[in-house]
Amino acid sequence: MEAVSPKDSSSASSPFSSPNVTALLKIKIISWSQETGLPVSVCVRVGARTFHLHRNPLFSKSGYFKRQLIETTELDLPQTFPGGPETFEMIALFMYGSSTLIDPFNVAALRCAAEFLEMTEELCSGNLCERFDRYLNQVVLQNWDDTLVVLQRCQTLIPWSEELLIVSRCIESLAFMACMEILDPERRRDKPVVTLEALAGQAWSCEAVKEIVSHELWIKDLIALPFGFFKRIIGSLRRQGMKEKYVSPIVVFYANKWVLSKKTMQYWESSGERTSDPKANDKVSTILQGVLDLLPMREKASRVIPVGFYFALLSTSIDIGLRNDRKVELQDQIASLLHFAQVEDLLIPNSGVDSICSSMELATMESIFSAYISLNVDTNHTPSASNSIVAELWDTYLSHIASDPKMSPKRFMELFETVPMSCRQSHDQLYRALNTFLEAHLDISQEEKGAVCKYLNCQKLSQWACIDAVQNEMMPLRLIVQALFVQQLNTHQAFKECSDSFRYAQCGEFSGSLSSSRCPNAKSQYLADSPYTDGAGPGSRTLSFLLQKDIAVQRCELSRKEYESTSFRIQNLEQELFSLKKSLQLQKTSKKTETLPTKTQIMKPYSVQSRSLSKTRNPLGHVAGCIGSVNFASQRKYANKLLKIFRQITLFGSRKSKRKSGVPSVWGKPMS
Repeated sequence: MEAVSPKDSSSASSPFSSPNVTALLKIKIISWSQETGLPVSVCVRVGARTFHLHRNPLFSKSGYFKRQLIETTELDLPQTFPGGPETFEMIALFMYGSSTLIDPFNVAALRCAAEFLEMTEELCSGNLCERFDRYLNQVVLQNWDDTLVVLQRCQTLIPWSEELLIVSRCIESLAFMACMEILDPERRRDKPVVTLEALAGQAWSCEAVKEIVSHELWIKDLIALPFGFFKRIIGSLRRQGMKEKYVSPIVVFYANKWVLSKKTMQYWESSGERTSDPKANDKVSTILQGVLDLLPMREKASRVIPVGFYFALLSTSIDIGLRNDRKVELQDQIASLLHFAQVEDLLIPNSGVDSICSSMELATMESIFSAYISLNVDTNHTPSASNSIVAELWDTYLSHIASDPKMSPKRFMELFETVPMSCRQSHDQLYRALNTFLEAHLDISQEEKGAVCKYLNCQKLSQWACIDAVQNEMMPLRLIVQALFVQQLNTHQAFKECSDSFRYAQCGEFSGSLSSSRCPNAKSQYLADSPYTDGAGPGSRTLSFLLQKDIAVQRCELSRKEYESTSFRIQNLEQELFSLKKSLQLQKTSKKTETLPTKTQIMKPYSVQSRSLSKTRNPLGHVAGCIGSVNFASQRKYANKLLKIFRQITLFGSRKSKRKSGVPSVWGKPMS
């Protein structure tokens, strides 16, 4: 054990006012010489200081001196002497009959030094060992602050403080008083006990955790202890019956202070370490491994610890180089709680990384989601709420990393396949990720674009996403056609709902006296039972009726705008198809004039040879628009079918307005 310097000694750093021990000891030595007529006869060296003392006081109080000074008058105490020269000076003052000033800052060092010098009751009654034990039990261990001070002083007194059970007694006392703090009914009535339930639905924030801890002084005291002592206190809290929802937050607060806080490295630097020194990382790694041992695992942690905390630990473990087995253990713990995570909790690679697709963060996240799928998704891929949440979380994460220019389509498809498509109840986040990827990779081929977008199901898109997909020129033609059909179905359903919701309002307001041929019995049949009126006439409309009518009008306006936007998109596609068809006919005519068709060519005008020739003379780059990449030279029948489909879709709204020509239009003019 290293020698304790005067700066670190307990007695020297005591804040209590005390007399000059050195001057008092000199006075006692002189008085003893005058009273007995005996000169000093023993020389004791402790560290850099030398003490000239009398033999009789030392022999009467210390078994160590009585045994060591039989044949010599000079003695060097070992460098491991507890407390150093300052503590020995106070012990010597007691040997000369003076009362020793004891306080929580020096009692641990004095007790260990008295044990080293064998100052027990066998030599004299009321010796120092018994006196210091009585002070510890009756004074120190009954007070939170005094016990904390003694425990902190014991760090430099190991192994003596451990052998004398000073550390154990302090730990048990602190744990008992912490349990009493939790169980105090008056305190719980005035102020609730700190838990992590408030952080369960939020992204992890070190500053938010610091704010919580700042209101609990006793927790601040515990997390300021060295990890060895803190670990034993947590074990004592659990043994004494404290509930896990109160114990686990203390562990989280400790890790937040010593592992996750940005000031951790600054602390090691102020302690003589450099941030580049591997020893600093070793210290953080040791604490992190110890924290993982203290935290509850699996389902026990789901209700008391936010999953964002585990993600923060995982991020730190990557930076400091934690052992692989401990990182795998941490990843498995995160996988078991993944459906509670927030997007902000996930590990997103730094913007300065050369390639996101090859970063450690992305590989770690892929491993975590794969572990979740293996644990929670059965072979039948039965959909569930938690699986849908995880799938949406993964798609949102992909939308953050899809802009990486080095992300290949094949790698992006592998990431999509990490979570089975059956787990996705909504494809909105998937569409966002695809759109981000296509915007960042404009140079990919149409085949690659179609392969990447094959996962998207337009029937699982929301209304806004479907409208955006129709108008998105980066999407493949197949996807646009699917989105058009789905959007038309949505528009038809919206018109139907708006028509039903306006049944009462149109009959009552636009018909005046309700004499319309469409509503012959409107007053008796509709107004009396309308949910927007209370049986009153048209002149006494309620506020509820007016609000419902405004909502219905807004929905109809929105549906009309969506329909017009979709129709405009259809018209653009139809024009492009007409231009393509015309160009194909011109190419066919020019081809006939150049060479006489053979019998084989007359029978099969779309042979392999003509397809390759058409592709050569009509490159894809000459055609504008999102469907310009499709080669219609070999698919004329398919193009004609598309034209018929687009004409039918375009005429959808006009046929609906003709069928309802007897009802006044709420928009003022028929929709084309």
